[in-house]
Amino acid sequence: MTRVLLVLVVFLFFALCVYGMWHGWKRRQAKQADLPAFPATPATLGEPRLATTGVYIGTTNAGNWQDRVQVGDIGHRAEATLSLVPEGVAIDRVGATPIFIPAGSIRDARTDRGLAGKVMFSEEGLLVVQWENQGHLFDTGFRGDDKDVYEELVAALSQTAIEHGGKA
Repeated sequence: MTRVLLVLVVFLFFALCVYGMWHGWKRRQAKQADLPAFPATPATLGEPRLATTGVYIGTTNAGNWQDRVQVGDIGHRAEATLSLVPEGVAIDRVGATPIFIPAGSIRDARTDRGLAGKVMFSEEGLLVVQWENQGHLFDTGFRGDDKDVYEELVAALSQTAIEHGGKA
């Protein structure tokens, strides 16, 4: 009898934890409902200057690496392809909506070790693009399969930011 009671208590605790996580996710979504809508991907995009495969880590409010944006499916990690096209940055995610960052919105680019709850051992484990959407700054993180392209991507994104009035 004691064992059955212990199993029930553990199960109830687990269910309470799952409910708490779900409730927190929904509360954050409601709190972020007034964020500006993310730009739609244009129907046609130019040839990619640079591209890499990897994992879309997430988008956070700029300056707060833990404040993940959870509106729609923006907060969902997914395998993805990041492409630097003349129009901006296109992130084509598997099983989720694509994300597009217009070239004129890019403010900065860097490598970092953490974003949206994902922490890497290396200081240069993630590629982070800071961009502005209707006066709101976001950081979007991507972990590439090939880290050797980071330097080239950061340089190209920084140049794009400078050309469009960013701080890079």
